[in-house]
Amino acid sequence: MKKEDVPQDLSSLGRITKEVCYATDESGKYVKELSRGWDIKITALDAAWDDIGIRMAAAKEKVLSGKASPLLFFMERALMDTAILAGYTGFWKWQIKRHLKPGVFEKLGDKKLQRYAAVFNVSIGNLKSMNVNED
Repeated sequence: MKKEDVPQDLSSLGRITKEVCYATDESGKYVKELSRGWDIKITALDAAWDDIGIRMAAAKEKVLSGKASPLLFFMERALMDTAILAGYTGFWKWQIKRHLKPGVFEKLGDKKLQRYAAVFNVSIGNLKSMNVNED
């Protein structure tokens, strides 16, 4: 692709960051060129975020219906699975799976809850109530 053909389609991330692309200049040499976005990538990223929104809504519904603890919602929101959350909290994966059960979660002490709250950057109260402070 030529330097002047590097896509500059503005995406929601285009205001925050730019992507480095390699293109050829007038003499045919490869050079780095910044791109604000590309329609195809924008569409794919939007679809992925829509999917995440659907998964968060499903997780919230499971919590509200008593089938899962609020950890499920925060894990979906943070794009984490049990292995990733275990790495951040120091809990074993099997412990996190237990903590995903509402009855077990309700009995957790503040010390354990604080470890989760710190990872998700919320207070213990917000962790329990699924309250998210959007900045």
